[in-house]
Amino acid sequence: MTEAVQGVAGSRVEWPAVRPEVVAEVVAGLSARLQKRLDGAAAKLAERPVERTGEDWRIAVDEETELVLHAPGGVVATSDDVRCGCLLAPACVHRAAAVTVCPLADGEPPTEQAEPAEQAGRAGQAAPGPAADESPATAPVPSPGAPQGDAPASGTLGAAERAAVAQLHRVGSAVLAAGVGGTGAVLQAELLRAAHRARLAGLHRPAAAAVAVVTRIRAARSGEPDHRLADLVAGLRELLGLSTALSAAAVADAAGPGVAALRGTARQVYTAAGGLRLYGLFSEPVLTATHAGVLTWAVDAGGGLHTMAEIMPHTDAAAAAPQAVGAGNRAVRLGDAMLSHREFTRAGLAVQGATRSAAGRLGAGAAVRAVRAAGAAWTAEPAARLWAEPPAAQVARALGAAALPPEVRPAGGELLFLDVTLLGAVPYGPGGEPRLLADCGGVVLALRAAHDHPGLAHRGNLALLATAPGLRLRVIGRLERSARPELRLLAVGEPPSAQPPSAQLPSAQLPSAQPPSTRPAEDTAPEAPIPSLALPADRAGRVNLGLERLQTADLTLPPRDAAPPLDAALPLTAPTAGPLPPATPVHLLSRRVEQAVTGGRAVLALGTGAARGDRARLRSAGLATGASLLEGLLATAVDQPRDVFGRVVADDHGAFAAAWLAAAWYEEELASALCATAWTQEVPGNRS
Repeated sequence: MTEAVQGVAGSRVEWPAVRPEVVAEVVAGLSARLQKRLDGAAAKLAERPVERTGEDWRIAVDEETELVLHAPGGVVATSDDVRCGCLLAPACVHRAAAVTVCPLADGEPPTEQAEPAEQAGRAGQAAPGPAADESPATAPVPSPGAPQGDAPASGTLGAAERAAVAQLHRVGSAVLAAGVGGTGAVLQAELLRAAHRARLAGLHRPAAAAVAVVTRIRAARSGEPDHRLADLVAGLRELLGLSTALSAAAVADAAGPGVAALRGTARQVYTAAGGLRLYGLFSEPVLTATHAGVLTWAVDAGGGLHTMAEIMPHTDAAAAAPQAVGAGNRAVRLGDAMLSHREFTRAGLAVQGATRSAAGRLGAGAAVRAVRAAGAAWTAEPAARLWAEPPAAQVARALGAAALPPEVRPAGGELLFLDVTLLGAVPYGPGGEPRLLADCGGVVLALRAAHDHPGLAHRGNLALLATAPGLRLRVIGRLERSARPELRLLAVGEPPSAQPPSAQLPSAQLPSAQPPSTRPAEDTAPEAPIPSLALPADRAGRVNLGLERLQTADLTLPPRDAAPPLDAALPLTAPTAGPLPPATPVHLLSRRVEQAVTGGRAVLALGTGAARGDRARLRSAGLATGASLLEGLLATAVDQPRDVFGRVVADDHGAFAAAWLAAAWYEEELASALCATAWTQEVPGNRS
């Protein structure tokens, strides 16, 4: 069967994925003359029609030349799988252009989910690998004491590792200095080659960071809708930070668990967890450029969080969202459990012989036994204890978890469990854009969709919830790090029945709301009907916002003609803390950090004159360290060696990368501190 994918203007041609080392090998085989033509050749080839026949992707380069990509399982695994019929093959630009167009596959070949280390711990046997649905680039790194492949047993860096670290840092610095616009296919391949060398040397965590940077640069250059500049900045910060830390450890000849954590491992280690009584919480769709599926969360009797995933590769972006939604109906791969992920969110499991990774992922080995059991409401134990932690403490925990290395990051550390009252969609933030606001114990926060893909239910559900101001909910979401409280909603449920209507709405943020001092007392109507959830019995009082669509019938709303205004439906009090304080001008530093990533060193050097005012504003706001870091970043951008004729001489960009990394980490820590402060009621304007 042949499937044709037409590459017309405005549509995206679906190509198979390719292993990073294949890209590096094929591009390295080009001559210097052909390397200069590679970006243009890749852009032309991306517009050519593609035909898929089984495991072969065929592209007609011209009337006489055909390019064939052999991709078993949708992944080009070796350079021999890329075949071209032109006379210059295999050292032709067509093969290199093809692997440049293809999305990057995971750094490690997929393997079946493995048993724990002690079950496979016979002499000479390697540690088990991640599930087939898990990307090693994002897989949690096992504990520092786990086996580290071919790394030296002492924990120090060997000669091969030091050379790989030096190459990673050098190429990463060159990518930063070139910017997104200057990082073409050749420089991308050089970074992938450095990543492959690092992986062979046992530096799996830095190698995964390098592959992630290339993936995000490609998304930025091609204008992918899911590209976020913040993700690219974070990726470069991670790559340069790891290589800098490893270089420092090599110079100091340091040893110990710190070096092992920086090195990381290729495979995820599962350890025995014994018997578990699990209660389903919620499921969320997972959607990336190469994978789609569902991730389901559960809580055990002691309040610990666990996850189960059903995530598979995809080769068609149009079918990725339906694949993610459909995965919620697939059976949970745990023992003999005969229930789907969607059903498990409202049920439970009794598990014997459970295995668990450091990040809470449950193993699905042959020795695991599981049977269906009763679930628990969010308002009952053990789930209820997740909501007992104060919101500010949860935010501090989420920010702390994000700053930890993956191997010690607690499962679900990024999740927030809150009781909120919806306030409606009102202008919010510096731009005044309408946002769905909610009151959480006196703190006003903005609720955002967890994923903006139109094929998922997040945005539609959020729009429907915005029509029910006054609705009280128990919610689960991910913290959005911002100077104002924001949360990305994942699931909602019914609040405790005994919870009183304690929400108090800030009148200053309501459209057409009268000031409390001028509103007559008879305008308030505490007895007015308040919206509530009216979910069917099979939903058990909760909704997975990414997989299930809320209907108008799921909400009990007061009649339009009988419903009082929102400012009358809920009691209002005047804000006691005064207006919002002036915003901390951290953006003056962050925009220069981002400008270096997008435009490179040369573009940043052009703005040194205009940045004098930024440094002055930072100092006046009490951010003297930020001002000094900005000054150092701009100075290193301008300070380039020149020859006797005044021409710029190429350098290794080491000083520029060090200055950028210092500024990026300072901006990261400052943003986290501002986010934690925003969730406290003591901040002026946060109390309702």
